[in-house]
Amino acid sequence: MPAAGRLDRYYTPFLIPPRVGHPFASRYARELCQEGDRDLDVVPQLLTKDADEFVWAAGLLAEMGYAEVNLNVGYPSGTVTGKGRGAGLLRDLPALEALLQDVCERSPLPVSVKTRIGFASDDEFDEILALYCRLPLAELIVHPRVREDYYRGAVRREAYGEALARAPFPVAYNGDIFSAGDFASLVAAFPQTRHVMLGRGLVGNPALARMIGGGPAASMPELERFHDELYGAYEAEMGGNAVFRMKEWWSYAKGLFANPRAIERAMRKARKAAEYEAVASKVFRCEGLASPRR
Repeated sequence: MPAAGRLDRYYTPFLIPPRVGHPFASRYARELCQEGDRDLDVVPQLLTKDADEFVWAAGLLAEMGYAEVNLNVGYPSGTVTGKGRGAGLLRDLPALEALLQDVCERSPLPVSVKTRIGFASDDEFDEILALYCRLPLAELIVHPRVREDYYRGAVRREAYGEALARAPFPVAYNGDIFSAGDFASLVAAFPQTRHVMLGRGLVGNPALARMIGGGPAASMPELERFHDELYGAYEAEMGGNAVFRMKEWWSYAKGLFANPRAIERAMRKARKAAEYEAVASKVFRCEGLASPRR
């Protein structure tokens, strides 16, 4: 859990392992070879259904100095699940167990798993959890939704509680932590919570970990500085397409402002970089921040 606003672990965006005998694709190599990450605890997430490729990738990661590797069994995108990856692995539990048994035996790094609680129904979770409990996992991260939910509807926190009670390995929580109050509510309901993964909440509110640790919400200058650094990084990587990636960021960050609908309307009209930059600059000059969620 974050202390004084500092995150104690980071997970990469999911990576597709290379074919056996090949290096990571260049776009993934950039994620994995950041000089500034040397002092951080970073866990790469792999998205695959192929044990040989997982083990090969884990070997490459071990050579890079990583200490753990994570299999993503939660990503709900149809293009991913249709190939039997991500949450698509939950449609064939015998195959999932065989995959995990193989990689746990052969991986040079400890293996953790991020999972959903079912593909179509949360009734599936009893069998899914029993499967995981038979394996020597380093950690199980539970997002208590099913694949068919995507990110809609309420999370089923009782499934996370069941995993805490039954699993012989550490269990972490992921899902709908958007405020310090959300975090406090989770810990009050499940005091044995030791690790919470912040996803969309942290994307939209870069001060969320600090607020959970008892610190202040982000100021307008902090948000603008964060925005500018993020935009600059996207622009360096993808040029004009950075605008569309930043509009996705605003779909989360608009909730920090007093008038999110006005921001949504303004951002909808921006297409080119100059238009986007003018809109963003006006937001930071003219819009006010909402009262922080606690």
